[in-house]
Amino acid sequence: MKSLHAALALALLYFLPSFAAENPYPIGPDSKPQDGAPKGERIRGTFAGSKIFPGTTRSYTVYIPTQLDKSKPAPFMVLQDGGGYRADVVFDNLIHKKEIPALVGIFVMHGRVVAAETNAALDRFNRSYEYDGLGDNYARFLITELFPFIEQKHGVKLSTNPNDGSIGGASSGAICAWTAAWERPDRFRRVFSSIGTYVGLRGGNEYPTLVRKVEPKPIRIFLQDGENDLNIYGGDWWMANQEMQRALVFAGYDVKHAWGIGAHDGHQSTQVFPDALRWLWRDYPAEIAANPEKKSKQRTAQIVSTDAPWELVGEGYKFTEGPAVNAKGEVFFNDVGASKTFKVSLDGQVTEFLADSKKGDGQAFGPDGKLYANAGTQVLAWDENGKSTVVAEGFRGNDLVVLKNGNIYATEPGWDGVSPSKVWLIKNGEKKVVDTGLKFSNGLTVSPDQTLLYVADSKSHWVFSYQIQADGTLAHKQKYFWLHVPDTADDSGADGMRVDRGGNLYVATRMGIQFCDQPGRVNGIIPTPNGKAANLAFGGANFDTMFVCAGDKVFKRQVKVKGAQAWDAPNRPPVPGL
Repeated sequence: MKSLHAALALALLYFLPSFAAENPYPIGPDSKPQDGAPKGERIRGTFAGSKIFPGTTRSYTVYIPTQLDKSKPAPFMVLQDGGGYRADVVFDNLIHKKEIPALVGIFVMHGRVVAAETNAALDRFNRSYEYDGLGDNYARFLITELFPFIEQKHGVKLSTNPNDGSIGGASSGAICAWTAAWERPDRFRRVFSSIGTYVGLRGGNEYPTLVRKVEPKPIRIFLQDGENDLNIYGGDWWMANQEMQRALVFAGYDVKHAWGIGAHDGHQSTQVFPDALRWLWRDYPAEIAANPEKKSKQRTAQIVSTDAPWELVGEGYKFTEGPAVNAKGEVFFNDVGASKTFKVSLDGQVTEFLADSKKGDGQAFGPDGKLYANAGTQVLAWDENGKSTVVAEGFRGNDLVVLKNGNIYATEPGWDGVSPSKVWLIKNGEKKVVDTGLKFSNGLTVSPDQTLLYVADSKSHWVFSYQIQADGTLAHKQKYFWLHVPDTADDSGADGMRVDRGGNLYVATRMGIQFCDQPGRVNGIIPTPNGKAANLAFGGANFDTMFVCAGDKVFKRQVKVKGAQAWDAPNRPPVPGL
C-alpha cells in the first residue's frame, strides 16, 4: 500500500514530470511514528455515486483516531489527491499530544471517468475540472455526497460546526481547498494550501482581486510555496501565491505563510505541516471570525462592518422584489409570486399593504408620496390607502424610478428573448421609448444629482450610463459600470440598483451587492446570507439601512452610508478619485 506521501507525489505528477532531485527540507519528529502515540485506523475505499460529477470513480482513505468518540460529531480535515504530508502520522502525534483535536481525516482522490474500453481509450481525468474551477461544485460534492457516504459506511459523525471543518491540498488541490472554504465557510474555516495553483487555468487568477473586494469571510489559511515553483503557460505560481497572501492580509484575514526555495514539490509543505496544523487549530474550539483583528483595508469596510451583520426581515415568500422607500424611511416590497405588497415599518414589523398588487414587480415612491409600480402591462400609482390609478399602459415593465420632477423611467426587458429590450420615459401622462438595444434591460436608478440614468443589462456584465437631457430623453449611452461575473454563470444577473449620497452605485447581482464608484469600477462586493440578491433599497429613519430582496427572503443591514432617494431634491456628490 502506497504511503500518503507517495500519493501526493503521484498526484503532483499530473502537473510536473518530476520532483526536485534533492530535498532541502527534512521532516521533523512530528512527521515520524512516535512511541506511545496510538495509531489511528486507516480505511481505504472507493466512491462512485456522484451526481455532481457524474460517472466518476475515486478512491479515498478515512483516518479515524483511536481517541475519537464516535457518539459525537467529529472535527475533520479533508485532503485532496488522496492525502500527503505524512498526514496520518502527524495526526497520530499531534492528537496524542492534544495539540489538535481528535479529528477524522478524509484523504480523497479526484474523480476519473473510466473509459468504456480500457485497452483502447483513455479515462477522463477530472482533476483540473474538479480542483481548479471556481464555484461551489466541489464543496457541494463533499457536503452532500461524500460526507454522508462516509458517515454511513464508516460509522463516524462529521461535525456541521464550521469551526470543526478543515481542508487542504497541494497545487490544484490547494486552490480546491480554498475554493471549498470560500464558497462554504459555513462548513470549512481552516485551510492548508501548499504550492497553490492561484493562476489562470480555470479562473483562479481572479482570487486575489476577489479577496480584496468581497467582504471578508471567516476563514483561517496557511500558505506555503517556494521561489522555484512553476512558471508556465498558466502563470507564475510563486508570484501568484505571494499575491494571494498580500490580498489576504489587505482584507484582514487570519493568514500565515511559509516561503522557501523549493520547486513544485511536497518537501517544504511536508516539513511545515505539523506547525501549520498547530497554527490552524490554535485556540480551538474558539470560533474563527471574519476580519478578527479589524485590519481590513477593503472598501467594503467603509460601507459595512462585521459588527453589524445581516438580519432577517421576513421569509416564506414566493419571490421578493421591488423594495421602495417612502419619505419616512418605511420600506415596501412585493411578493411577485403571491401578487402581494408588504410594508416594513420603522420598528421592523412586516404587515400586508396590498392583498392584490395586480402582479406588482419593480416599484418606487414618487415626490407626491404615491407608490408607483410595474403591474402586468400597466404602471400603477398607489396612494396610502391602497387605491390605484393607471399612469401608463401598453408594455410589461420590470423596474422603474421616479425622479423629483415627476418623470418616470421604466425598463421593458424583452421578456420572450425575441422582442427588443426597451427603456421607457413616462412624462406628463405620455410614454415613449428612449432607448433600445440592451440584451435584457432590468434594474435602473439615477445618480444623486439626477443627471445620469443607470440601467442594468442582466445578460451581460455591464450597467449602462446615459445623460438625461432637459426634455427627459437620453444621450451619450455608454457601457459604463463593469461588473464581476461568477464562474457558474455567463452574465452578472444585474438586477435592482440604488445610489448613495456619495455617488456610489449598488447593484444586486449573482455575487451579491456589488458597489461601484462614479467612474464605473467595482470597489467591493457584499454577499447576502443566502447568496441571492434581486433588488435593494436604503431605508430606515436615516436611510442608512440596506434592505435586500433575496429570493424567498428579505434581509436588512446597518450601513455607514446614506441612500440617495430619487423622489428627494437632487444632491451633487463629491468629485471621485480618478
